Parts: sequence; C-alpha cells; structure tokens
Amino acid sequence: MLPFTCILLVCIMASVSSISRAAFNLSLPHQHPDPDSVVHDVQRRLNVSISRRQALSITQKDQCLTGNPIDDCWRCDPNWYNNRQRLADCSIGFAQGTLGGKGGQIYVVTDSSDHNPANPNPGTLRHAVIQNEPLWIIFSTNMLIKLKHELIFNSYKTVDGRGANVHITGNGCITLQYVSHVIIHNIHVHHCKPSGNTLIAASPTHVGFRGRSDGDGISIFGSQKIWIDHCSLSYCTDGLVDAIMGSTGITISNSYFSHHDEVMLLGHNDGYLPDSGMQVTIAFNHFGEALVQRMPRCRRGYIHVVNNDFTAWEMYAIGGSANPTINSQGNRYTAPADPNAKEVTGFCSLVNFFELFFFFFSLFRFGLELY
Repeated sequence: MLPFTCILLVCIMASVSSISRAAFNLSLPHQHPDPDSVVHDVQRRLNVSISRRQALSITQKDQCLTGNPIDDCWRCDPNWYNNRQRLADCSIGFAQGTLGGKGGQIYVVTDSSDHNPANPNPGTLRHAVIQNEPLWIIFSTNMLIKLKHELIFNSYKTVDGRGANVHITGNGCITLQYVSHVIIHNIHVHHCKPSGNTLIAASPTHVGFRGRSDGDGISIFGSQKIWIDHCSLSYCTDGLVDAIMGSTGITISNSYFSHHDEVMLLGHNDGYLPDSGMQVTIAFNHFGEALVQRMPRCRRGYIHVVNNDFTAWEMYAIGGSANPTINSQGNRYTAPADPNAKEVTGFCSLVNFFELFFFFFSLFRFGLELY
C-alpha cells in the first residue's frame, strides 16, 4: 500500500477588537506589526528563486541556483568563504534583518575543550560566544565539542560552521537567554542532557549561578532576532528547539530533525500572554525519522510553517492551543501507517465547520493534492 500523503492546512483564528489588535502588534521588541506582509515577502522570494532556476535551467547546464532563496543568496559565489558575513543578508521570514556578528571581527575557534565554564579559555567556542562585541565565529577544523554545562550566548554572534564538521553535544547545550541578533549555521547539535547548579560565564565580566537546565538542543528564552539555519538536531533530553517567554523574530530553516519525542515548543504555556507576540518562520526543514510530536507545538503567536517535509511522526505533526495563528503553506506530510496518527483534529467555530467538512471530504474522497 502506498504511503498516505496529505497536505494539512491549519487556520486558527481568534476574534479581537481593532484596539486590542493594535496593542498586540506592539507587545514585544522586534515584533512585526503586519505578520501577513512577512509571509507574502517569503512567498515572493521563493517565487523569484524558483522562476530564476527554471529560466536558467533552459540556458545553462551547470547553474547552481536551487530555488531556495536562502541558499541562492550565498551558495552561488565560489568565493563565499572570503565574504562569510554576506550570510547575514540572506535570512527570510520573521528573523529577516538578524545581524549576528556582521561587522565584527572573525573569531577562529581552535580549541574544542570546555574545561572551565566560569572562566573559559581563549580559542574555545565558549570564550567566543560570551564576548560583548559582535563576532563572526568560525572553526579551524572539524570539531566535537563536549559541553561541561550549558553554552550561554551573548548578543550579536554568528556561529558559522561552513567548511568544517562541527558537533555540539554534552551537558546543557545552547542557551539564548535575553539576547538578540544571533545566527547559528551549519552545526550538529545532539545528545544534550540536563545540567547546572553551577557557576557559568555569560559575559567577560559576569559569572552567575545557573540552576538546572532542561537538556534542550537550543533553548530560546526571552530573545529576539534569532536565525537557525542548516543545522541538524537529534537525541536531546527535552526539546530540540524551544522558544518561550516572549521570544520573537525567529526563523528556523533548512535544518534536519530526527530521533526525538518533543521536537519543537513555541510558547511557554497557555496562560503566558507575552507569547501572543511570538512570530516564527519555519521553512525548508526536514522533519525526519523517529520523531513523535511537536513539529511544532504552538502556543499563541503567529507561526508560518512553509515548504517543510514531514516524512513521518508517531503522535502528531503540528499542534496548537491558546489561539495561535498557524499559517501552513506548501508542506508535504507523509503520514505513518497508524490510522490514529492520520487524524485531523481541531477546534473551530460553527461558521467554519461546514467549510472544513467539505474541504476534508473532498481531500479524502477525491484525492486532492494541495501545493
């Protein structure tokens, strides 16, 4: 029997007054006042890349354009390594404009150790990410970085793993707490475990006591303008990527997720109102083998899920509560064999009930495909 493939469109709408909507638009730093315009810009960029690829494929045999607007922005330059910071101009979606370490010096990580989280050695990744000034961080060679405790970032940092095979694993993993303008590109994050109850440096001049972390791969806490691109994440204790406590202006793109239960949480809890201003773009990712749920799990906010590949799940793919707006476009869903995991479940008003009924009746009766 052929695998069951469907495209799921989820629209969760709340009725609010114009006054409350205006207040909502200004609730968080870096929150966009018109999220639909950001969605339209992503669509425009994608259409331009696809049209350019189709046009060039007729006239050029060895053209590099992929139809992916992020990759097309920098990959076609054979000397990209001489202008690494151009990557900062390539973000799309709600993280567009994320600077990372653009304009700062290049910091080369030469030491994979993590012996002293409270006083890291120069040349280590931990020493690089806590500095106060903007830095573009690269690696001298392939590295396996086994963290002793969570890796706490300062603002205006790019971790650029292009040209090397860099793995981050161990205790705590990556923490982005009350920071902004961070880019993490081409890094493997896996086997992250809880840790803490110790002193950890968060800047060159501040060392603080940290409680026990959850064991997330990447934890985004009260942070804005965060771009995660071309990373792989797997086998962590809690979430692979969690964004909570008023985080916004986030794009997660071109990444591979596998071998995990609770993949991605967006929003602290149903009662945390500041997360109503959360805006996240999830684009061009592959949600791969051995995943269970939360791809993502959305609480409040505006979440644009576009052109992702969901190859399987054990419980569900996308879930939401507390009136999020989930704009799902152009995704491919290949459901597992378990019939219970193929259900489309939602809460909607009576006004929309019959529209949804006939939509799904047509989908299953006539085998429609949506793109």
